Amino acid sequence: MYGRRGGNDERHDGTMADVKILVGGNLEDDATAFLDAWHRTESGELVRERVLAFESWEGLARVMTGERYRVLRHLHAHPEPSVSSLARALGRQYRRVHADVAALEEAGLLDRSAGAVRATADRITADIRL
Repeated sequence: MYGRRGGNDERHDGTMADVKILVGGNLEDDATAFLDAWHRTESGELVRERVLAFESWEGLARVMTGERYRVLRHLHAHPEPSVSSLARALGRQYRRVHADVAALEEAGLLDRSAGAVRATADRITADIRL
């Protein structure tokens, strides 16, 4: 299971935001991160973070497969007008690409609006807690 926390997909200047993936941790870790963002905001800092939190490595692996990473990399470099054009560009079956796009969109890593399928981040970093 995972959850999303944080701001919008794009910054006000039109550039894409970074996404942080957290694996493991607990409620205390989440509370600490929230309080840190709260204090930075109170001091006048604009805090625009997008965080995907997964309970376990297995949870992350269900969402971020090798093929889905390939989809993200392709769309980061070449947004496509549709899922079918993405499937053709990748040389994959439409139904499998559609399932991958749906999972990545649900996680907030893809956007299918304004007549295009595109990645919503320039960089994804991971914090994996043991």
